[in-house]
Amino acid sequence: DVLTRVSEFVPEIIEFVQKIIENGYGYVSNGSVYFDCATFDASPNHSYAKLVPEAVGNLDALVEGEGGSIRRIYWEGLELFSGELSVSNERLKEKRNEKDFALWKASKPGEPEWDSPWGKGRPGWHIECSVMSCDILGSKIDVHTGGVDLKFPHHDNEIAQAEAHYKHDQWVNYFLHSGHLTIEGCKMSKSLKNFITIKEALGRYTSRQLRFAFLLHAWNATLDYGTNTMQEAEQIEKLFNEFFLTAKNLLRYQGAENEAFVKWGSLDKDLNAKFLSKKSLVHEALCDSIDTASALNEMRDLVKETNIYIGSCRQASRDPNQSLIKSIANYATNLLKIFGVIPDDSTIGFPLSATGSTSAGMEAVAEPFVTALARFRDDVRIVARKEKGGSMSKLGAWIDVVS
Repeated sequence: DVLTRVSEFVPEIIEFVQKIIENGYGYVSNGSVYFDCATFDASPNHSYAKLVPEAVGNLDALVEGEGGSIRRIYWEGLELFSGELSVSNERLKEKRNEKDFALWKASKPGEPEWDSPWGKGRPGWHIECSVMSCDILGSKIDVHTGGVDLKFPHHDNEIAQAEAHYKHDQWVNYFLHSGHLTIEGCKMSKSLKNFITIKEALGRYTSRQLRFAFLLHAWNATLDYGTNTMQEAEQIEKLFNEFFLTAKNLLRYQGAENEAFVKWGSLDKDLNAKFLSKKSLVHEALCDSIDTASALNEMRDLVKETNIYIGSCRQASRDPNQSLIKSIANYATNLLKIFGVIPDDSTIGFPLSATGSTSAGMEAVAEPFVTALARFRDDVRIVARKEKGGSMSKLGAWIDVVS
């Protein structure tokens, strides 16, 4: 992992921009440097706005991509005025075409500035990302991520800059654009007073519940943070937590008598078949654009089937298959570790600590006492089964209820 800072890459940015100019896709104007979109798009080897070609004429998006905004005044359906709030008219006149964007901006008084062949200035918004990523990863990138709102013009301009610099026709193989986050169906905004910080969210929900909320939605779809979303996250957390507690209880209290060979019955075989099927479906879901929501739903179904199996075993007065329960619990734990819901130091299930950071420590402290109680319970059960009646049998039944 590499953490980059734009201020440390200014020399590389200047060199990158100079190469774009030399290749014929950039021009200097009044101390600034602009990317020539028309010349680039006219080249037989290039195409501008590959990601969102229909947005090329969207002036609002173009201006916003330059750090500005559009002010429009209407009267009875007629546009009386249209202009930029934060980009000066002088800077607009510097461009050959309104689609052109800044590679290097001449600094205004009070703005950050660095020396360059074109005078004192600062990098354009889009160029910094292209330069830093290319400096670390090279002339081509396999996967590039970002929010869906950055498709145009930011990512499209990143593509154009890199391809103009390296004179090739494909800079990135795959773009992964994540969906927006809304609050109770509305875009998060301070003006709407529905703005919430991560710290505030963690004051109401645990980090595990927030992770479940994200996992229950497709990464490239809009996530609506609200009561319904978080209730679903809380419910699935409760389902997994109760299952893990049940599994741990069974693994502790069935003891050594169940660790030896046990012939599988129809209930065991049926659950194992469902387990194998769910594992296959989880794999298919994750191969299908990392569909964590479907993967979690398959896991939820597996947990429910396992709970039904445990109940059926109890009705049949037999112990659940220890190795099968352990395999399912380990599989669920490992999958949730991959998803970042369970820390790596946890054995089976969620950590016992409130923060989830010291799970191994708390379990290590409790383990000797829990094991001693489990062994005592096993001994009583063995004696009670042999007697088949009397006080020891009643004591065994009482211990079964308590544990």
